[in-house]
Amino acid sequence: MTISNPPLITLTWTDHVTGRQGHLVVDRLVRGISSGGLRMRSGCTLDEVAELARGMTMKEALHYNPVSRYIPLGGAKGGIDCDPADPEAYAVLVRYLRAVRPYIESFWTMGEDLGLTQDVVDRAAAEAGLVSSIQAVYPLLDDETAARRRLADAFAIEVGGIGLDALVGGCGVAESVLVALDRAGVAPEGARVSLQGLGTMGGATARFLTEAGLRIVAVADVKGTISNAEGLDIERLLRARDAYGTVDRTALGPGDEELPGDAWLYADVEVLIPAAVSYVIDVTNQERVTARWIVEAANMPVLPVAEERLVSRGITVLPDVVVNSGTNAWWWWTLFGDVEADADAAFAHVRRSMRTLVEQMLVRAEADGTTPRDAAHALVTERLPVIAERFGWYR
Repeated sequence: MTISNPPLITLTWTDHVTGRQGHLVVDRLVRGISSGGLRMRSGCTLDEVAELARGMTMKEALHYNPVSRYIPLGGAKGGIDCDPADPEAYAVLVRYLRAVRPYIESFWTMGEDLGLTQDVVDRAAAEAGLVSSIQAVYPLLDDETAARRRLADAFAIEVGGIGLDALVGGCGVAESVLVALDRAGVAPEGARVSLQGLGTMGGATARFLTEAGLRIVAVADVKGTISNAEGLDIERLLRARDAYGTVDRTALGPGDEELPGDAWLYADVEVLIPAAVSYVIDVTNQERVTARWIVEAANMPVLPVAEERLVSRGITVLPDVVVNSGTNAWWWWTLFGDVEADADAAFAHVRRSMRTLVEQMLVRAEADGTTPRDAAHALVTERLPVIAERFGWYR
């Protein structure tokens, strides 16, 4: 079995009130369950959701550890074609969840993704009559009550005013960057970073990279790019952002300047991190990228043809299926009891697991003479049959 098999379930829902559409794709089941978030953005398509669902299958397989309590799940994804800032967005979300409720109750475990936060998902799920957005996995737990309490306790933890659930993914992205720098013999202190997106993933990534000594010199949001060659005050910007990651420009510090929206892409940096929308780096704008590494904190930010051109110019792309997989894994590590509801324990587990996985990918890429993405795909292709032999074959 390969990762190119067609998905198990593909459906499109049309809202009877607004005419907006939502999609659900279940790529694969393991022990009858799949995992993958729900995104909301204007222009979201079925093809996009299918690609994301396939990516979730890969993320699950990549984090499979035979001695872990966390069992691997299949991959799935949901998407709603609606601007999350639209006044109708929440009502559309609730109606979508009511429509797909049987799938969530039976075999699709989901949480926040682009355009949605977990508290909004939880509130809408309750209004739609669901016990939880991840209730399908409960029958697989040894002690459901203890597991649910542990996850709830973990979600209640804040570090520096930011929820632990919002930080673990950025911790994983930052560790991916640090592994790449280590293997190349580049010291993190002073290494320059440009980042698109200061939302959940981007904001957390910026915080951890800054703590590791890297210098964030450009950050982009929907209003444009904020730049400072000496390094941005990330904590100042985090305090000044709204729920969508947009920074209040009145809070900019000395030396900060406002540049056009795409300026982050062409910044003179070692590391470029797209942490917001998909398909942002295309065959045209890739020509101006000068960074040594592109680290995909967002899902599918680099188009395949663009990646081919980047690789031909000596630019390494660390793929999303590895780089941003820490959030999903942390949910299950916590729920199944591999890590307790403790920030230090969570960060240590994420760092250790991500470092191992990124190093495996980069070593494989070097040995095979391929890209990190090809190496990640090769690891998945090897692990899926192992998972299937242990838990049964599902598609």
